[in-house]
Amino acid sequence: MKGKKINISLSIQRTYFVIFYFYVIAPILLIIIIAFNDSNLPTLPLKGFTLKWFSVLIHNQRLIKALVTSIIVGIGTTSFSLFLGIMSAFAFVRKKFFGENFFYFLAIAPVIIPGAILGTSILVALRFIGIRGGVLATIIGQTTFVSSFVLLTVMAQLKKFDLSLEEAAFDLGASKIEAIRKITIPFLRPAIISSAILAFLISFDNFGTTIFLIGNEMTLPIYIYSTVRFGYTPEINALFVCLVFIAIIGGLVQFQIYKQRSV
Repeated sequence: MKGKKINISLSIQRTYFVIFYFYVIAPILLIIIIAFNDSNLPTLPLKGFTLKWFSVLIHNQRLIKALVTSIIVGIGTTSFSLFLGIMSAFAFVRKKFFGENFFYFLAIAPVIIPGAILGTSILVALRFIGIRGGVLATIIGQTTFVSSFVLLTVMAQLKKFDLSLEEAAFDLGASKIEAIRKITIPFLRPAIISSAILAFLISFDNFGTTIFLIGNEMTLPIYIYSTVRFGYTPEINALFVCLVFIAIIGGLVQFQIYKQRSV
């Protein structure tokens, strides 16, 4: 009886996973297939195989400009988030100070605040100090919550670090900065690279906060939104294929980094 119950349970689990992954992957595969359809409408069966939508995509100047803006915002946000996240991780792990729990809550609170609320509040604060909506305002706004993800990732790795390694470096004549640069940072490198990839992808994909801060500029998610709300355009599917390809590469890189960390 127990054997039969176990077999039934395994069958239910396998069926659930098949249905779940089909539910997640099927729409993605459908859009990838339609991206190569020689038709202005998203229809099946395919009228013919074509790559012309990718050519249209490449020659779309508004899209290219939005892509460049997204990359600039992503690099800026990632850079500031890495700096703030790493410095904060060292502060929370290495130091004990008054109000530590309160400041830690403030550091990770932006993660759970809705993007619309965060975007409008940051916009009001930036206008108060004379910063208008644009790329700079978007970088500042995104850094407030992206740095929280960096903080959590680096903190998890830093807590595993053996302080006796730094103490051994001190005994050999190394300064505090030299010990951190030559011993601690290399230990944290997988977490830093992983958090940098995560930070860039979060920034690149962000819509809820960015739409309040970008002003007259346009990032890629906002361009896609402004395009599809007026009707279907086939080059959006081609763009989706490119983004999926980039996301797969980023996922594989992060997976390799995770494997190195677990060894």
